[in-house]
Amino acid sequence: MDDPLSDEISGDMEIYDLRVTVDRIEGRSVCGMRTGDHFDLTESAHLSLPDGKHFCVYALASVLPFLAAKQRDLAAGDWLAQDSLFACPDPEERLIMRVSRTRRRRMNSADLT
Repeated sequence: MDDPLSDEISGDMEIYDLRVTVDRIEGRSVCGMRTGDHFDLTESAHLSLPDGKHFCVYALASVLPFLAAKQRDLAAGDWLAQDSLFACPDPEERLIMRVSRTRRRRMNSADLT
């Protein structure tokens, strides 16, 4: 059966493309983001936003340290394999983001730094 997250490109390593989506805002949105706003992280380090959209740099900073790990296979018992929600540090906003794997991609490690 075909894996919808797979890509048939040749390479020596596999990583996942990710989508980081605003799952909910439990306070007031001081940065102007709304539920459903998102960015995509593809090909290891390519960050893209939908045209005309923005993503709060402070929300991005809070999830950024976890993205490299979420791009890779993790042990079943690893907490990061089980958790996909991350919070923006703004206490008034309480913005919660969900990190989802969108596609499994084969890449050549020699092409990355």
